[in-house]
Amino acid sequence: MLFKKKKTSFDVEQHELVENAQKRIRQKKRLYYHFIVFLVGSLFAIIINKFLNIRPEKNWFVWVIVAWSFLLVIHFINVFFTSKFMGKDWERTQREKLVKKQKEKIAQLEQEVKIDLKSEPNKNSTDE
Repeated sequence: MLFKKKKTSFDVEQHELVENAQKRIRQKKRLYYHFIVFLVGSLFAIIINKFLNIRPEKNWFVWVIVAWSFLLVIHFINVFFTSKFMGKDWERTQREKLVKKQKEKIAQLEQEVKIDLKSEPNKNSTDE
């Protein structure tokens, strides 16, 4: 490999940005599909209830639409608010915090080991 390209941090960051953008596009696309299925499903519920005379005395389609609307609102909140709040930046800061805690714990354990080794008498010299 004479001309092997080295990966720089810019390439990695660029790759992460593209992956994040693709993920957001998939989330929004699924939300739009959910909305379309909601509209079609609501229309079918009304048709089944009113025009096909399946329990027309009770407007059960209203409850179906209300329940489905609730789920659609939750999906909307998840895509546009929760994902931004707990997105890649949030994950990165949480990961950095955990790595920092682990490094501090390792440093503390190393100090304890050094102290224990210094306080322990040298067994080889006492055995002779």
